[in-house]
Amino acid sequence: MSWRETRRDLAFAAGLAARKPFQVLLQVTNRCNMKCPFCDFWPNGAPPKDELTLADYGRLADELAGLGTFLVSVEGGEPFLRPDLVDIIRLLSRKHLPLLYTNGWYVTPEKASAAFAAGLTQVGVSIDFPDAARHDAKRVWPKAFDKAWAAVRAFRDAAPHAGRQVHVMTVLMEENWRDLEALLRQSAAEGVGHCVTLLSTEGFRRAEAGGEVPRERVARQLVELWERYPHFRIFRQYLEGIDDFLFDRALPECHAGVQSFNIDHIGNVSPCIEKIGLVAGNVRTESLKEIHARMSRREGIQGCQDCWTACRGFAQALGGGGTWAGWRDLGGRMRSV
Repeated sequence: MSWRETRRDLAFAAGLAARKPFQVLLQVTNRCNMKCPFCDFWPNGAPPKDELTLADYGRLADELAGLGTFLVSVEGGEPFLRPDLVDIIRLLSRKHLPLLYTNGWYVTPEKASAAFAAGLTQVGVSIDFPDAARHDAKRVWPKAFDKAWAAVRAFRDAAPHAGRQVHVMTVLMEENWRDLEALLRQSAAEGVGHCVTLLSTEGFRRAEAGGEVPRERVARQLVELWERYPHFRIFRQYLEGIDDFLFDRALPECHAGVQSFNIDHIGNVSPCIEKIGLVAGNVRTESLKEIHARMSRREGIQGCQDCWTACRGFAQALGGGGTWAGWRDLGGRMRSV
């Protein structure tokens, strides 16, 4: 591990212990080549001229550092539609830990190498089924499955720490949760990690035809898989909480808007990606510190139980100083080096 990586990790851990803000989801574009029915971003993409610029991201990286050291989830749309994506990662990586999510379509070995050379900490490639027919149908894009796995291999071969910095990301739904073990076997065979996030059906403008959450209790089966597959990189307590969300809605208070928040492709700041319509301000017109102070009053999100996505699970495990189990998983299973 380089000194820069060590310094970032220590700053991140210190921020968690001090209960500073530590997680931001950043949509660098809403544009996407695929048409996944559970996502409403691609029908609502802004033209490139309206998206945040590289200069905007430079200022944003500094303003984020004023609040803490962040795990920055760089997302879309499809982030590789931005020709300056590597430059954005480079700006963010100076003081933060950038994590990239992609459908893999535009990934080449050269782009993968450039992203890690710019300071990328970890990357997730979206794959929802163990077979091409269903994955391609869900993504509404022929050959999406093959291109996704090619991207996984390109990132794995380019990463300084190989498969420790690469994982498959699967959206858990009624139609695929029984396929998770088959997917875990595939990612294990490729020498990379695996992560999951529960489908969201109640967030802002979520498409009604996107799919269903599991209809039965699944936490026990998921935890058993977690115990059997050490490359299943997710907080155990996130998996344990899935049934609480699906059937009881008995989850702890969400940290959205306080220790985690969302910034979209045109600069609007909201408490989380599921409340993206609840805009607290725009980073182009006022400081992030002012927006965060306003948002931290949590108007409109108290008691929210609308989702149990991986970003909420991450915040739940590490928010408020973190839990013992959260720190254990962060320092062990979740480490990228």
